Amino acid sequence: MSKKKLKFEEALAKLEAIAEQIESGEIGLEASIDKYEEGMGLVARCRDILSQAEQRIQKLQENAEGELKKTPFTPPAGGSFEGETDGQAAPGS
Repeated sequence: MSKKKLKFEEALAKLEAIAEQIESGEIGLEASIDKYEEGMGLVARCRDILSQAEQRIQKLQENAEGELKKTPFTPPAGGSFEGETDGQAAPGS
């Protein structure tokens, strides 16, 4: 897997391609094991992205009047979202 952080859709597409290769028998045992390891990294990346998205969504809270109120989000230490710089959320997020 490349060092660049993949977006969720990119990681999922790669994961699906790997699953198809392994299931179809297109590749041998050693290559299947290598692809499986790569796939597990992609699964971890997807879970990380989904976890961060869940945290962002949970920051939307109802105030006393029943209106949704967006509160600032601080990502977990070492975590970042696509398009973020200096810990600030990307525009429109």
